[in-house]
Amino acid sequence: MTATKRLGAPESKTRVLLLDAAERLLLRDGYAAVTSRRVAAEAGLKPQLIHYYFRTMDDLFLEVYRRRAEQGIERFATAIEVHRSLRTVWRFGTDLRWAAFNIELVALANHRKAIRDEIARYARRFREMQLDAITAILEDLGVPPDICPPIVVLLAMTGVTQVMALETALGVTTGHRETMDFVDSWIDKGERDLGAEQERRRDSADVPTPMAFRAGAVSEEGSS
Repeated sequence: MTATKRLGAPESKTRVLLLDAAERLLLRDGYAAVTSRRVAAEAGLKPQLIHYYFRTMDDLFLEVYRRRAEQGIERFATAIEVHRSLRTVWRFGTDLRWAAFNIELVALANHRKAIRDEIARYARRFREMQLDAITAILEDLGVPPDICPPIVVLLAMTGVTQVMALETALGVTTGHRETMDFVDSWIDKGERDLGAEQERRRDSADVPTPMAFRAGAVSEEGSS
């Protein structure tokens, strides 16, 4: 039997340096630039250290993705807990650096099944979190799902940010600022109008109707 190769400790500072270097290369030059030699050079380390901490380059890519995905999930959960609103969901999605990171990994995943499966696993997990948040937000605002399906809102937001990230990578930004401003104003107006409508409903519910006054009067007469 062949002994399993012993790897460096997951909490090692050297390992973190390698992951940071691989991520910088990925974002700056694309996934094809992430080779053992270039990652080592970017980190200022010897190339052989790559395979001391990662058995294969796919393992390195997977760890780069998992680390960023876990950070993103934690940040989203915290942001929604602090301020549960459509604006929070939208602002989180408009981090074009994160969108560009995803695009590079998806491009690589077309050639690497293990990476494709891992990205899909995290994508499903994150989409469920986003969908739960948007469903709760629309429910808070009194918007019925048949009028505005939460999944449609989510996919519309995701689609816009992914397209902008892809175009930005190509140097095409026409209409991006206008789109961002439009969605911002749409969210502002929507939440403001819906909030005002909720206030009106609460106020009308708190004011007794003439029939309620009459019912109270009858009750008092009956008890005297």
